[in-house]
Amino acid sequence: MNWITDFVRPKITSLLTRSEVPENLWIKCPETGEMVFHKDLEANQWVIPASGHHMRISAKERLKAFFDGGEYLSIELPKVAVDPLKFRDERRYTDRLKDSRAKTGMEDAVLVATGTIEALPIVAAVQDFSFMGGSLGMAAGEAIVTAAETAISESRPLVLFASSGGARMQEGILSLMQLPRTTVAVELVKEAGLPYIVVLTNPTTGGVTASYAMLGDVHIAEPGALIGFAGPRVIEQTIREKLPEGFQRSEYLMEHGMVDMVVHRHELKGKIATLLKLLTKTPAVLAGDAETLGSDMSSPDTFRSAEAEGSALSNEAA
Repeated sequence: MNWITDFVRPKITSLLTRSEVPENLWIKCPETGEMVFHKDLEANQWVIPASGHHMRISAKERLKAFFDGGEYLSIELPKVAVDPLKFRDERRYTDRLKDSRAKTGMEDAVLVATGTIEALPIVAAVQDFSFMGGSLGMAAGEAIVTAAETAISESRPLVLFASSGGARMQEGILSLMQLPRTTVAVELVKEAGLPYIVVLTNPTTGGVTASYAMLGDVHIAEPGALIGFAGPRVIEQTIREKLPEGFQRSEYLMEHGMVDMVVHRHELKGKIATLLKLLTKTPAVLAGDAETLGSDMSSPDTFRSAEAEGSALSNEAA
């Protein structure tokens, strides 16, 4: 045994070798440049403590934070044909799917689950932007249709968290067909007298804004979310004009009546629970709940119309 090669050299090598630092140990705030420890950010639901900037959050983390006790039942989703068009650009579509599945641990861009918020039973559908930009393809469309069918069969309100870049180009016309399919699905939820609430997160763009993402009884947006059909760069290049400050951001859209309220992520669960109590005429609703909603609505009339719509929904259900 050569003690120099077997003992001394490995020790020296280990001392000189640069220790590996895990990726994303520190997260940089896009607004202020502040560095935040990822564990602290995770504990704060991925909201930068100082600036209040809302980072993107995974579908699984979203469901855990939203449901009572972090407990929910995932709904098994129907299987769809994989790559029926045999699409290929720089890479095969099947390879892109494999990479996204390995990265996220999801089969596709939408998760559907049932559970309770403040003891109210609901169905939730959540899009995950980290899965191919949350794009709407056959699997995602099938997931939203399944969420609507589950809500109807179990007589539960449907809450949808939208986060998408639009239709999935690798599926062509089959992707575009999901727009009318999902539109019909959420209309059936409404016809059943059940509330349908949409939470618009950053970003919500493209085809989803031409279908299910803009058909809610109430539209809630997270602060600073980019919401619109075409992105601001595309619009500026088309009209050759500079857009107003904050154009297509949630606060701008609320001022112009596009969304009903802008709600901090920490308050989402409580606000949605209050809305559902009003829309379903749950006896447990308190007068104070209505007052807290009023400050977030785009106008006083908006709240009154939401309350009136709740009465209409209850009458239809009866």
